[in-house]
Amino acid sequence: MSERRARFAPSPTGPLHLGNLQTGLAAWLQARLAHAVFILRVEDLDRPRCRPSYADGMVEDLRWLGLDWDVGPGRGAAVTYRQGARSGLYHAALERLAARGDLFPCACSRRDLAELASAPHGPLGPVYPGTCRGRDMPVANFTAPGRDAFRFRCRPGIRAVTDRLHGDVQCDMAHEVGDFVVFRRDGVIAYHLAVVADDIDMGITDVLRGEDLLWSVFPQLELYDAFDAEPPAYWHVPLKRDAAGRRMAKRRGGVTLQSRKARGDSPEAVVGTLAFGLGLIDRDDPLSAAELLASLDETTFASRIRACIAREPGAVRSTS
Repeated sequence: MSERRARFAPSPTGPLHLGNLQTGLAAWLQARLAHAVFILRVEDLDRPRCRPSYADGMVEDLRWLGLDWDVGPGRGAAVTYRQGARSGLYHAALERLAARGDLFPCACSRRDLAELASAPHGPLGPVYPGTCRGRDMPVANFTAPGRDAFRFRCRPGIRAVTDRLHGDVQCDMAHEVGDFVVFRRDGVIAYHLAVVADDIDMGITDVLRGEDLLWSVFPQLELYDAFDAEPPAYWHVPLKRDAAGRRMAKRRGGVTLQSRKARGDSPEAVVGTLAFGLGLIDRDDPLSAAELLASLDETTFASRIRACIAREPGAVRSTS
């Protein structure tokens, strides 16, 4: 595919905070600088936590900042870009993996795994110790909850990825990732499977997201291999942090756009704050999204964010 396609894929589990928006601004800039089709995807698989009102608010916030998209809510076949409407795609992907022998049922709970003191921990959390790996794969019903989750059989060995911002990063798959869940016991499609199935189906060539998801590349590359698909180029940008140096998160009530609006801030003031957080400008000065875009090209965009990453004390092991 010669056409470049990029996306921003937030989950409507609460109002967008400035950390979400900083990543959204970076994704929009990268897509526009690359002359790529920009897709806004709504990752609403977690139905108990996702609300339509949050999705509507997300769209309003992005538009208020001056960010637009080519496909997504209000543009193109919008419903296709809500994960909640794409279950058929995910179930077909699971059936394909099961037919290849890549899956096995797992009865272990999170509590079971947490209580295994000897289990190694990797960048994504406890590494699955293989407790259920020898179980036979049943004829599974991937449309409803069941007693078991289903895991993907991870291949051992060292994998490397060249991130466009972090350089070359390596991972020991057996000791840092392990067999990972693709279908949860509650009947919900797991994150890695849904993201890869969506990105393949949508022809995504560039994935820009927060650096907290950098290690998610490695299980996702396993799935790209299983589906005989070409993985995208990856860009993992710095996270916005609060006054205590912690990354902003919805569960901690990160500063929302609504709070900035309430104190009278303009879109330009917020864009300036976000651009400064990415290292794209030297001072937290107001400017519009369009003005910021006009001041950059692909090379300066990447080099300034790399410089911002270099100023953060070693969050990522890079071999470059």
